[in-house]
Amino acid sequence: MPSAIVVTEPGGPDVLTLQTVDRPVPGPGQLLVRVAAAGVNFIETYQRSGAYAVELPFTPGAEAAGTVEEIGEGAAGFAPGDRIAFAEGRATYADFAVVDADKALPVPAGVDLETAAALPLQGMTAHYLINSTFQVQPDHTVLLHAGAGGVGLLLIQLLKSRGARVITTVSTPEKEDLARRSGADEVLRYDGFAEAARTLTDGTGVDVVFDGVGRSTFEESLRSLRIRGTLVVYGAASGAVPPFDVQRLNSGGSLFVTRPTLAHYLLTPEERRWRSEELFGAVAAGHLDVRIGARYPLADAARAHEDLQARRTTGKVLLIP
Repeated sequence: MPSAIVVTEPGGPDVLTLQTVDRPVPGPGQLLVRVAAAGVNFIETYQRSGAYAVELPFTPGAEAAGTVEEIGEGAAGFAPGDRIAFAEGRATYADFAVVDADKALPVPAGVDLETAAALPLQGMTAHYLINSTFQVQPDHTVLLHAGAGGVGLLLIQLLKSRGARVITTVSTPEKEDLARRSGADEVLRYDGFAEAARTLTDGTGVDVVFDGVGRSTFEESLRSLRIRGTLVVYGAASGAVPPFDVQRLNSGGSLFVTRPTLAHYLLTPEERRWRSEELFGAVAAGHLDVRIGARYPLADAARAHEDLQARRTTGKVLLIP
């Protein structure tokens, strides 16, 4: 019998328990996938703790890669044995998972399944941030937080390939080394980063801040911006940003703030394929390095959540069934 992580009540990482479950059955338009690796993401810690309401019992996870086992009625474009990845599945902390066929991403030759599992959510997030939320140009100076995280390491590489100047923040010397090796021009600590960013830009400020940290960085992120600069808050690792007076944007220099989410940038199959094909193509060509910072057996999902929340990880965290 297959296994899956099941949460029966909200709580700490210890509520993530490995249980024997029935094998899922793909519905119309769906694929059944034998999971080779599942991505662990911060949103799942919110769902597990009860910060985000979910129907219980539930199995966390939306991101994975593996091979197609079974085709649901009307599902087109794939056959058993095909290698796919996805960021929009469900219950991926498991031996088997289902995904809508139109949300499955073909994995090209030359990309292994663990790398494929590490790329969809963070990679497509990085892609939409710099291509669609704020179109980064070669003459832009960018500040991004958590430069050694999964999104951060990908963002640095994609931004440098575009010719932008990249300033990033990290919390430790080890993470600074990772960010620099990925191509960051300047690496700062979080304390006083706004003043440091303005100094590095001769007092002008940066064109855009990509902020996945949230509450603890929001105010200084605003102070880092140039006139008419843009703050993109795409995550909340330190907690949600509290309400603020929009007059703050006026006094800061007619600033822009946006809070995007990946789902709104994957509205069509064409948009999904555009993002995934560019990313997988860059990996296959050796132009984009995907760092897998930690791999845990499926049974150790609790430890994976503990390490992720304590910021002991870098790059992508995977569960291996």
